[in-house]
Amino acid sequence: MSQKEVSLKFRDISLSVDERVEDLLAQLTLPEKVAQMIHQAPAIPRLGIEAYDWWNEGLHGVGRAGRATVFPQAIGLAASFNPPLLQRVADAISDEARAKHHQALRQGNHERYFGLTYWSPNINIFRDPRWGRGQETYGEDPYLTGRLGVAFVKGLQGDDPEYLKLVATPKHYAVHSGPEPERHRFDAVCSQRDLRETYLRAFKECVQEAGAWSIMGAYNRTNGEPCCGSPTLLGRILREEWGFEGFVVSDCWAIRDFHQHHKITENAMESSAMAVRNGCDLNCGSTYPSLVEAVERGLLDEAAIDLSLRRLLRARFRLGMFDPPHRVPYAQIPAEVVECPEHRRLARRAARESMVLLKNDSGLLPLSRDLTRIAVVGPNAVAWRPLLGNYYGYAGRMITPFEGIVNAVSVGTDVKYAAGCSLTGEAETGFAQAENLARSSDAVIAVMGYSPELEGEEGEVAASDGGGDRRSINLPGRQEALLKRLHELGKPVILVVTGGSCLDLAWAGEHLPAIVMAWYPGAEGGNGLADVLFGDYNPAGRLPITFEPSLEVLPPFADYSMKNRTYRFADYEPLFPFGYGLSYTRFEYSDLALSKARIGADEKFEVAVRVGNVGGRDGDEVVQLYVSDLEASVAVPRVHLEGVARIHLRAGESQEVRFLVRPEQLACYDDDGRSMVEPGEFRIFVGGGQPDYCEFGVGAILTVV
Repeated sequence: MSQKEVSLKFRDISLSVDERVEDLLAQLTLPEKVAQMIHQAPAIPRLGIEAYDWWNEGLHGVGRAGRATVFPQAIGLAASFNPPLLQRVADAISDEARAKHHQALRQGNHERYFGLTYWSPNINIFRDPRWGRGQETYGEDPYLTGRLGVAFVKGLQGDDPEYLKLVATPKHYAVHSGPEPERHRFDAVCSQRDLRETYLRAFKECVQEAGAWSIMGAYNRTNGEPCCGSPTLLGRILREEWGFEGFVVSDCWAIRDFHQHHKITENAMESSAMAVRNGCDLNCGSTYPSLVEAVERGLLDEAAIDLSLRRLLRARFRLGMFDPPHRVPYAQIPAEVVECPEHRRLARRAARESMVLLKNDSGLLPLSRDLTRIAVVGPNAVAWRPLLGNYYGYAGRMITPFEGIVNAVSVGTDVKYAAGCSLTGEAETGFAQAENLARSSDAVIAVMGYSPELEGEEGEVAASDGGGDRRSINLPGRQEALLKRLHELGKPVILVVTGGSCLDLAWAGEHLPAIVMAWYPGAEGGNGLADVLFGDYNPAGRLPITFEPSLEVLPPFADYSMKNRTYRFADYEPLFPFGYGLSYTRFEYSDLALSKARIGADEKFEVAVRVGNVGGRDGDEVVQLYVSDLEASVAVPRVHLEGVARIHLRAGESQEVRFLVRPEQLACYDDDGRSMVEPGEFRIFVGGGQPDYCEFGVGAILTVV
């Protein structure tokens, strides 16, 4: 098309999005179309279209783009068991993303990580504690992952009827959770039952309920098909069954894995044609330029290119990229919103809601802020990396545990610090200093555990000998040895644990009086921790994963069967169970009532329960509803979560909590992955944790006829 024939109808805001897309598409040459299907989409000067990089990250704050509010890592957000909180966090992230994007454009910055298409959240099921990227997920439960994922997607994408705030991209679709070093060549083989019951549920909910505009495919194969070119996952399930209308993006450089590692194609041209033909619209990587030759050689019709590009362009129009800024409400968000006081307050709230009190013998916690001397020890007490996890931005102030503790105590309290030992390594040269401090103190707060230097994504964790994964769940280095020496002094030792997964805390659980799981708690993590330790906040976090007693109880890492994995299918006793967490007060449950005791297979029903705070402190309770199918004809979970409500009750106050349970929440799956609600009895349990590990809770029998 000559310069004279250029049409600007695609900029006419009076036309529909589809009309504008078609006008723009018709003006592009085949090479121009293909270039727009690569994450680093170049400018098209003759049409006045600027360059755009589709790659942006926002798991727990705008990532890799300089200053931003840093919220707790995703696994910590999950421990809040609070979907409305996650929607607020995602809304704050999208505010900052929009502000940073428009300021970058004003500065002429079109670089990666300053765009509007965000490759978050990670809703893979955290099925094995060895996986280094499990920290990015919402844990091991499909229901909880779905509820949190839906909330996060809604917060990112906004609620404007015309414009998307951002594009959210649930990832990695599908059946993806390690091993990291094998991900480029690995075939995750799973049954159709496990596929539908466990691995796909959250993706389906994010697509159908939250309206996610994008999905990222995984590196691995699933049941023989590469996920970024799978006719089953992308065609039959995602688009045909679920009605997905958005675009699919490959994980980065995953398309070249087709020929380099999976060995299912011969070259980049065949890999690219296979991916587009089966529904992968955008290539994060550099393989799709070969699509021009693929079309010329007849491996792919240009119509398939047009179909993918339509999806991509529709997203850009919905984001307002071709509209005057004054027309786009989100373009007016000011730069001052980035790390603003309101967002830092939200980060602090998220940090303290994520804290899980695992042990508190004799009510040692909360501590008095008027103690004479406090010793803070451990390699993570003054370090900022354990605040972050991976895929992070940088806050102007990073409040470490030590700083948070100093901020919280009386000015008459002496607080001293000694590392005691390094994060890893066998040296005990710092033990003596830590012991001397502890010996003269009223209490010892030991901040230990993991750091993103030890667990994370393949290729990014230099200190990991597992390619980002963990080979052990023990406290690294000499940390437990230091704990034992401190314990021998007879002083009360409070263990604060950082990390993105479970740890073997068997010795600490038996010998220490108090343990707090802090995860990777974000920029306000130190203040949030101090709020819990000194009683400004009553902890109510719950474990979104099982703390296994050892790796020996688990199947091999590469086995994707759910048998003996997670609380839903485990046949071993956990160290700490999924859904577990203590409080500084006590809650009781009573008056459980089902709206119907007998229902048909296609009926929904309500569950009502009264929850009372019978302790002496105000606090949150995480009310959990579990279902057990007592008469299933096929293999089913022993119990599964199907309702969550985080409520606040003053001391002495009670509240009725209601849940709506839909038929699909009672479903089981046959060998072919077909869901069905069978006649029989179901146990409905509501309490502060799982039925087998909850001191207070009530149950009832539901009959399906």
